[in-house]
Amino acid sequence: MPSAQQVSVRLIVDGQEHHVELDPRVSVMDAIRDRLGITTVKKGCDHGQCGACTVLVDGRRIISCLTLAASYDGAQVTTAAGLGSTDQLSDIQAAFVDRDALQCGYCTPGQICSAAGMFAEAEAGMPSHVTADVSDLQKVRLTPEEISERMSGNLCRCGAYAHIREALTDVAQERGQA
Repeated sequence: MPSAQQVSVRLIVDGQEHHVELDPRVSVMDAIRDRLGITTVKKGCDHGQCGACTVLVDGRRIISCLTLAASYDGAQVTTAAGLGSTDQLSDIQAAFVDRDALQCGYCTPGQICSAAGMFAEAEAGMPSHVTADVSDLQKVRLTPEEISERMSGNLCRCGAYAHIREALTDVAQERGQA
């Protein structure tokens, strides 16, 4: 039974269901890392500025250090580990390896989750700030400019942006979104 200061939260992380008792002020990132021991999610700035902690919640990307776990009771959370495995990388993960977009790797899980969210948003016809023509959003083209804009919330301290953009351009071309 939770105390007056605790709330019961159910999170399904990478397909595995977890039940935790949390202070209602605990972020999704801290719940995942500190309470569940899932270290795929990285704690960067802890102020929502670097994007290292990006995960997908019910298919949409969020900055997990700024969101409260109690607000996502019952949600499906996907980390970079949930997008592929060491035996079978997702197309985004494989492109990062192929294009050497990993650098130190610290921001990589957040970059990969953000990229997965970006592809889904483009597929759904969501425009970005640089989308040239918003009259036909049935097929948003992921040009290098679109990819840069859509990934601008994720910072890489190593400066691997060119490799990340190339990796994601490869994926966009393979998916027919370029």
